[in-house]
This record gives sequence, C-alpha cells and structure tokens, in this order.
Amino acid sequence: MTVGQQRAWDRHWPELGAEVAGLPDGPLDTATWFDRTAPVVLEIGSGMGETTAQLAAAQPEVNYLAVEVYKPGLAQLLLRAENFGVTNLRLLRGDAVVLLREHLAPGSLDEVRIYFPDPWPKKRHHKRRLVQPETVGLVASRLAPGGVLHLATDWENYAEQMLEVCEAEPLLRNRHADEPGGWAPRPDWRPVTKFENRAHDEGRVIRDLIFERP
Repeated sequence: MTVGQQRAWDRHWPELGAEVAGLPDGPLDTATWFDRTAPVVLEIGSGMGETTAQLAAAQPEVNYLAVEVYKPGLAQLLLRAENFGVTNLRLLRGDAVVLLREHLAPGSLDEVRIYFPDPWPKKRHHKRRLVQPETVGLVASRLAPGGVLHLATDWENYAEQMLEVCEAEPLLRNRHADEPGGWAPRPDWRPVTKFENRAHDEGRVIRDLIFERP
C-alpha cells in the first residue's frame, strides 16, 4: 500500500471495516454498525473504490456496504470516502459468497451491485466467474421484495452469460426485458470510471443489466 493508503487504513478501518472471516456467526447487524436503520446496498468487488465512493456520497440515505478482497483497494476507497466526507459506507474484506451465505439474512438487501467483475476471459477459466447460477440464486434470496440486482460488464461473452443466468433465476425479473436484447439503458447516475473509458477506447461495448425481485 502507498503511504496515503496505509494512513487512511490506520485511521478508518477499525471503525468502518471488518474481515468477513472474523465476523461473528449469524447475520450482520447493519443497524448497529451504521447506527441507524436504512435501506442496505451491497457492492460486490469495489476495486479501487472510484465508483463506490461517488455512489455512497450520492446516496446518503442508504447504508452502503462494499465487499472486496484487495486490501490496497479498500484502503484507497477509505481515502476517497474521507475526501468525499462519506459517512454511510462500511467495508468488508473477504469472500462475497461467504458474506452472502453466512452473514446476510434472506430479504435483507435492497440492492446488490456487481460492476465490471473479473471476466476471466479464457474459456477454461469461465467457471471462476462470479456470476454463476448458484451465486445469483444466493443474491436473489437476500434481496427484499422490490430489491434490485444491477450488473455491468464490458466483456460481450460475460454479458451474455450474465443475461442467461439472471433470466434463468426464478426469483428475478428483467426490469428492461422490453429493451433491445434485454439490456438496460446505461444509468446516468453510475459514474464513468477510467476503466470504463479505457474499455470504450478499446472498442468494447458496456452492457448494464437490471433485474429485480418482484
């Protein structure tokens, strides 16, 4: 980690962060951790936090959870959140599937966001992709009625897999099924990151998918 990241980690992690592997058994008590009851948004794979910090700042009315395995990324997110004056963000380091399965109660989430997950582009590695039937079924079970699963990717093959997997999940409905291909229009509130600009420059089409639990 950089010096700045380490300082942000030392200042904020004890209060705002937790290790998934170190959580107590049972559901995460978000109301106590955030010191309020509010809609809960979970972002899986917050990366370096460029999008996450902006989204949390733009939605002060929600309790925003970000789960990521990469420690320098979480430290950078703490630094960005500090710069934005964000107070409604909590960070979790570890396996998102373990978090969902063991520490988030059914119906406890209002939205799950998965933006630009690792595409594992080689065919033999596709089984490592996060968006698989079992994971999507687990996410869907944790959404409250009316809850949303929002995905975005710049890899065409992965976008098609996401669409197929989500459409096969009986708990979910494509909010934009009537749009061409079933793709969602790009929400203007999702920040355009350097990563996304690079994908555009390299000629890759960004696809958004928005599914909801009826």
